[in-house]
Amino acid sequence: MMKHGIAIVFLMLIMNSQSWAVDSYQLADPEQQKAYETLISQLRCLVCQNQTIADSNAELAGDLRRQVFEMLQQGKSKDDIVTFMTDRYGDFVLYNPPLKTKTALLWLGPVAFLITGFTVVFWFIRRKKQAAATVFDAEKQKKIRKLLEDENNEESL
Repeated sequence: MMKHGIAIVFLMLIMNSQSWAVDSYQLADPEQQKAYETLISQLRCLVCQNQTIADSNAELAGDLRRQVFEMLQQGKSKDDIVTFMTDRYGDFVLYNPPLKTKTALLWLGPVAFLITGFTVVFWFIRRKKQAAATVFDAEKQKKIRKLLEDENNEESL
């Protein structure tokens, strides 16, 4: 029984191994190969969105890797390829988009959320302390009044 379970798991891994494979292209020129590897690590997979096209198994990422490879073979520069990709897909295709009016939210949004979060936490803690101090003061005042009333009652006797 155990042997069958292990065999099934092994077969599933073998059958699924094709999804792990990310095609890699080899260029004859080492400088072009370096440019290829740099480009595919700088371009975002538009399907996965949190992976570069170098890391993604998505079909679109494979198409983009092939396109980068072909453009490098045609003698296009890295800048030409980046310009082509951004013209076609927008700045979002870049894993680190430049700071522009259109991408300002991408760059400044996390900072704004962080500042807002700290402000809310600070305000919440401050308000809690004030509420605790108010309750404490009210309790103190009650005790003081009670002590004064008790003292007045003893003097009148």
